[in-house]
Amino acid sequence: MSIISTKAGAIFIPVSSIENAREWYCSLLGLEPEYEIIAGHLCCIPFDNNGLNLVLDSNIYDKDAVYKNPAFHFNTDDIQKAYQFLQDKNIEIVTEIENGHWFNFKDPDGNLLMACYC
Repeated sequence: MSIISTKAGAIFIPVSSIENAREWYCSLLGLEPEYEIIAGHLCCIPFDNNGLNLVLDSNIYDKDAVYKNPAFHFNTDDIQKAYQFLQDKNIEIVTEIENGHWFNFKDPDGNLLMACYC
């Protein structure tokens, strides 16, 4: 047995403006942007009920360091509705729905994200 858990605790995303990123990600997830900005550069958004957090961090932002490949995906129960939801929010969608299960989109900083029906 290892002292290191197999459970992930956080997903970090480099962002250029912590305030703008908090607004954008909370809007995407249907949350109020009430999460505290810590030390002027971090915002932890609870991502599930198991302790996983989405951590927005403006200290690690560098335009050359944004995600060029999705580091994770957002789950959805309906890929068509998710696609339409992002279109309605004028979010940049990078791919069509692929294999009926997933598509890629970008956040305002250019990080490549994925929505996936599992």
